[in-house]
Amino acid sequence: MRIGILALQGAFAEHRMILEKLGAESFEIRQKRDLEQPMDGLIIPGGESTVMGKLLKELDCYDEVRSRIENGLPVFGTCAGLILLAKEAEGGKVQLGTMDIAARRNAYGRQLGSFAVTAEMKGVGEVPMVFIRAPYITAVSGTTEVLAEVEGKIVAAREGNQLVTAFHPELTADTRVHDYFLHMIAEAKA
Repeated sequence: MRIGILALQGAFAEHRMILEKLGAESFEIRQKRDLEQPMDGLIIPGGESTVMGKLLKELDCYDEVRSRIENGLPVFGTCAGLILLAKEAEGGKVQLGTMDIAARRNAYGRQLGSFAVTAEMKGVGEVPMVFIRAPYITAVSGTTEVLAEVEGKIVAAREGNQLVTAFHPELTADTRVHDYFLHMIAEAKA
């Protein structure tokens, strides 16, 4: 299994380390020609969603990435990745807009509002969740399934081949959320 990781900014290296632990091959996507490599899935890491959206367009990667997701490429967006995939984004503009969710940017406040909890994620179990200037999902529609909530706020969801978390599973030693994504990819290939 080969996973592309959008490496324009953010915590992409940490995602690679988790995938390596799970025995999955990965590569970084930094420019359009990197999208020519075969991939079974895509990770859009945390970072700054506005900057990432702008870079996707400046590097002429936006249309290709969006098209692949719309055509079924499994994608996992964490934090800013969640915002990029959302069809509605309060406090910012819609970027890729492929998933039937509405997101609130910086919902927990600035850096000082960062925190960590352990909570239940459907299909995974209790997992450590690290929130850094995190969004949360304010609404889901269509076939989108809520996978986790913290204090009544939706922090993980899945719609078909799209998975999002408001938290950063790559910043913990727990590999189960990434393993869940790899199982999604295996299901999509079956």
